[in-house]
Order: sequence, then C-alpha cells, then structure tokens
Amino acid sequence: MRLEIKGITKRFKQKTAVHDFSMVVNANECVGLIGPNGAGKSTLIQIIADILYADEGEILLDGQQITRMKNQIGYLPQYPNFFTWMTAFETLSFMGTLSGLPKNELQNRIPLLLEKVGLGKEAHFQVGTFSGGMKQRLGIAQALLHKPALMIMDEPVSALDPIGRREVLNLLKEIKKETTILLSTHILNDAEEICERFVVIQNGHKIEDATKGQLLERHQESAIYLMVRQEDLNWVTTVEQLSYVRKIENERNGFKIHVHQLEEDAQKLLQYAIDSNVMLLKFELGIHESLEEIFLELVV
Repeated sequence: MRLEIKGITKRFKQKTAVHDFSMVVNANECVGLIGPNGAGKSTLIQIIADILYADEGEILLDGQQITRMKNQIGYLPQYPNFFTWMTAFETLSFMGTLSGLPKNELQNRIPLLLEKVGLGKEAHFQVGTFSGGMKQRLGIAQALLHKPALMIMDEPVSALDPIGRREVLNLLKEIKKETTILLSTHILNDAEEICERFVVIQNGHKIEDATKGQLLERHQESAIYLMVRQEDLNWVTTVEQLSYVRKIENERNGFKIHVHQLEEDAQKLLQYAIDSNVMLLKFELGIHESLEEIFLELVV
C-alpha cells in the first residue's frame, strides 16, 4: 500500500516538533526515517500510526484517510508493554480479541506467527521471563497479528543488546519481503542493513530523501586514495606542493589526496608518479564517505 504524508505539522505549546513534513512510501518499500534524538521521529511515527493528531496536513494510505485504514497498519512502539503474567500466546489472543479478530482464527494464526518470530517454543512462557529481544519479537508478532499491509516501527532495536538486535534485524529482513515498512531509528548501521531508502529529519524538517546509492553519489569526495611503498613516502610530501592538490590526509594506511578536478587532476598525479619512478600500490578515484559520515554532515 502507498503511504502519502502531506505537509504534516505538529506543535506542542511553543515547540514545533514536526514542520511541514511530506514524503511518500511506495508499496513494498522499506524506508528508514533517520534522525538524532529529539529530531521529531517518534512524533511523526505516532501521527502516521494515528496515535497523535497533526495540527496541519494529512496522511493517506492508498488514497484513504489514515483513520479509516487503521486495520491495515501494524505499529511497534519503541518500548512495547505487555502484562508480565500473561504467556506469549495469551498476550496475542488478548490483543487479537481487542482488535476484533475471531477466536477460531486467532487459535490457528497465533502458533504460526509465534513460530515466524522465533517464539514457537516459548508460546506458553510468561512474558515476564522474556529477554528484551524476545519482548521485541513478541511486539512484532502483535503488530503482524491482523496481517497489516504497512508496518510502522519506532526505534525497534535501539534498546536491545547485540544479540537481541541481530535477532530482530534478521526477522525484519523476512517481514519486508511481503510488507511495506517505515522504520524510525538513529542507528545508521541498522537502517543501512534493511532499508533501501533513507529520509533524514532534523528539528522536525525533512532535510534529505534518497536511496543509499544516491546518498553516496551525492557525497562523493573529489579525492584520490593512494598507497605507496615505504621508500616512496618522501614523494608524497612533494605532492602537497602541486598546484592542483588542495590538501592531503592520512587515510587507512595510505593517503587521501584532495584535488580540484577529479578526473583531470588524477591523470596529472598518475603521470607525476610515473615520472618520479614511484610505484603506486593503490590508486582509487572518488572516495565515498560512509553513511554515518554523510549523516553527521547533514545533522551537525
């Protein structure tokens, strides 16, 4: 299902948490909503999930107002709450009944769903005995219980230990094969692993919307990475004096040479190395920044 967010603004007294925010999530996309803490991610996620009301703008799911389409949305909050004395099976049965699902349908669906999220053997264990990762997986099962077309997740792994994060990320990789996902997080590595597209929010404003490839291409540095032999290190100091070289940085056992015109200056530098009888162990054009470096440039 296609999610359309149009000009959403949300104010809390004197603070505007989300400002004129618009984006589209197409069917079967997995989009990461990225931003630092306090950027407005959770507020926007709760508006999309129809938990909070926007002061301005509208949200449509397949052209319909989101309020009319809540049965098509699965929502996982950052910290899902459960009755600790209930078992996993009882929890899903209770939640499903509240959602109006028939009991006989729940009896058949819950065991399959618990198996899918890796809790089949713990179906009749009390939730109070679960680890953080297990509770998060149960939260995902709850969100999937009514077979939603759109999954909205607010920081699904930020509070988990490395093992719990790996469990949930592996599960999300499976879910995204058949469900549209909007994932809010400030952890770039997690988003990079499962999302095809990234929307960056800062101070309630959308400041970037691109695929990973587009982000890396936009932020490609006009620089050359090279490695030389130990006996040629003195040659590198002479490179800094060349008119087309802006600066040199030490980088990963080599050097990053910043130039003005990448392709043209790379040819000049290569010829200079040949003329100087320098053996280049590595010569790479257009150094890409990591997503984390790009994120920091955008929000700092």
